[in-house]
Amino acid sequence: MVRLSPDALLAILWTVWFAVWWLAALFTARTVARQSIAGRLAHTLLICAGAALIVRRTAPSGLLARPFVPRLVWIGWFGVLVAVVGLAHTVRARVHLGRLWSGAVTLKADHAIVRSGPYALTRHPIYTGLLLALCGTALARGTLGDLAGLALVVAGVMLKIRQEEALLTEHFGDAYRAYQAEVPSVIPRLARRL
Repeated sequence: MVRLSPDALLAILWTVWFAVWWLAALFTARTVARQSIAGRLAHTLLICAGAALIVRRTAPSGLLARPFVPRLVWIGWFGVLVAVVGLAHTVRARVHLGRLWSGAVTLKADHAIVRSGPYALTRHPIYTGLLLALCGTALARGTLGDLAGLALVVAGVMLKIRQEEALLTEHFGDAYRAYQAEVPSVIPRLARRL
């Protein structure tokens, strides 16, 4: 019987997730408005650089190799569990969004504000799940390189969210501003206001 390490299982999980993610990209609606190339590069470079530090195949060296958590087996497996929950959340949100999804900041044909399912908890549940999965991966691997990668991804995601929200506000106006006022961006509220 083959026993997987947390690192090996994470590599399998991320590989399967990427394959499913890009396959699903074939089934999206026609794009009617797209961000500029410069706008896309700004967040994409940050996200890719951070992801490269976290989802890497070789161990970092120097300062980046130093642990930020103890290298205990249970911490590695807990990180895997967090990553699984995060990746599952991204898939649920992506399925719920359906043909309106895009990897870039775009408007799709017949674009609408989706406020149900995971989009009732946060305006950007795919990013919620992705950041949770990357936190779990960074925790399982446990190095300062993983922490640095996570910081870069968070910066890239926050920049992309600003770009998306500007486009959605420009297109939907007060309807999107109302959604912003009612539903948090990435971190769900633990209790609803009465």
